Amino acid sequence: MKSLTLIAILIGLGASGVLAQPCLNSAKEIAPVMSNELAVQHSKNLEMAARNYASDPTADNLIWYARRKGYLGKYKDAVESLTIGISKFPNDARLYRHRGHRYITLRCFDDAIRDLEKAAKLIKGKPDEIEPDGLPNARNIPTSTLQSNIWYHLGLAYYLKGNFKKAADAYKEAMLVSKNNDMLAATTHWYYMTLRRIEKPVDAGRLLEPINGDFEVIENEDYLKLLRLYRGEVKPEMLLDALGEKAETLGNASLGYGLGAWFLYNRDSVRAKNIFRKIVAGNQWASFGYIAAEAELNR
Repeated sequence: MKSLTLIAILIGLGASGVLAQPCLNSAKEIAPVMSNELAVQHSKNLEMAARNYASDPTADNLIWYARRKGYLGKYKDAVESLTIGISKFPNDARLYRHRGHRYITLRCFDDAIRDLEKAAKLIKGKPDEIEPDGLPNARNIPTSTLQSNIWYHLGLAYYLKGNFKKAADAYKEAMLVSKNNDMLAATTHWYYMTLRRIEKPVDAGRLLEPINGDFEVIENEDYLKLLRLYRGEVKPEMLLDALGEKAETLGNASLGYGLGAWFLYNRDSVRAKNIFRKIVAGNQWASFGYIAAEAELNR
């Protein structure tokens, strides 16, 4: 039985991670913290994905190979695989969407923006499609689509760069294709924060109108808690208590960043910085909350 590395070499998806891109080559890479059981499962899934692509080299199978790489923290390898995929399938928006996501993970924001802008052009005028989950939620119901993910991640890349005007434009587009409550909660959260950063509190407030007492989500509970905060239904102290001393879970990183940003645009930079420091003291290096907190501290 061939090893996974040999399979990868045979199908042209090597594990070198070496590409002629300055940001990518200099970027650091920290693997996610996970149980041994989960790591073994991810490794098995990756080997299966490699075999699937070796026997049937479609764009679908290549994307899954790259996604499985990412779940194990091999983000540069994922980018390399997607780059090879783009050379073979240059008009497949999904490849640019997933590579853009991994560029965000690696803090290569300009590269992410370029990819996601390209993906946005490729989907123009086309019907949307459900994007399958690599890590299914409790109900095994996918909550995002290709188009919502393209605009959502593009907005995030601009946000992380501090270009809030461009981020707002992207999130406006994302709202149009956020058709279920989970995607709507996630998009509304980032769009709201973006509008507050460009001092449009009235427009931001209008976004919260659908988030009433009957609004429910499957997996984005932390974003929903933050939306309740923005609506004045939850006290910031309650969320601060839940955060603890450092963010050791994905939820805490997400919750913490939203709370820190809330303090920031409400003119309490001291409390905001303290929260951002708690997040980067945690172990959620690849999470959007961690990346955003890191970006704020760098600014």
